[in-house]
Amino acid sequence: MLINIKIAAGLLIVISMTGAIVFAEELKPVELSAPQMDRGKLLMQALKERQSNRDFSDKELPLDVISNLLWAASGVNRPDSGKLTAPTAKNWQEIDIYVAMQKGLYLYNPKKHILEPVVAKDIREFTGLQGFTAGAPLDLIYVVDYSRTDGDEKDGGYYSGVDTGFVSQNVYLFCASEGLATVVLGSIDKPTLAKIMNLRKDQKIILTQPVGYPGSK
Repeated sequence: MLINIKIAAGLLIVISMTGAIVFAEELKPVELSAPQMDRGKLLMQALKERQSNRDFSDKELPLDVISNLLWAASGVNRPDSGKLTAPTAKNWQEIDIYVAMQKGLYLYNPKKHILEPVVAKDIREFTGLQGFTAGAPLDLIYVVDYSRTDGDEKDGGYYSGVDTGFVSQNVYLFCASEGLATVVLGSIDKPTLAKIMNLRKDQKIILTQPVGYPGSK
């Protein structure tokens, strides 16, 4: 068990029950570059090459690739209206994308196109029951926020699954275009992961989706 002591000089200082002091770098917001519209394969070629791949290299993804990936997943493509690349029922925009990386967990803010810090901990191993999630450089976690669904959790539960499918397919097509590996996962210990992520009761995990360069297999 760790007890928070203080934050100083950009470091989170904690002490364990055994008395050992541990230092972890404090997470800060990550500014993402503007999406690059002049790269990638033709849509029909990306559709032809779309596939699930469970073999990941541990090579980190460059920040520009992460930026393009998140914008493709569910970024703002019509600034005048704030609408996204992925449709949602009644324009609820109820699907949040959390990004788990080695240095910590972030929440993608599509309006500002930034990564907002959530937890300064590597939680990738908890994003699926399969061992490869811990090795993929980036794991996307799709979370529905029922507070944005007009309070209708029954309809919200149905539509949130559909809306998550739109986002995950955008990710599949982006990965096919960029030569990246990805797969959608439903086998997750959702209660444990939700607790680690400090989710509210009206937030529910739908699916996860690791992304990375293909492994050597």
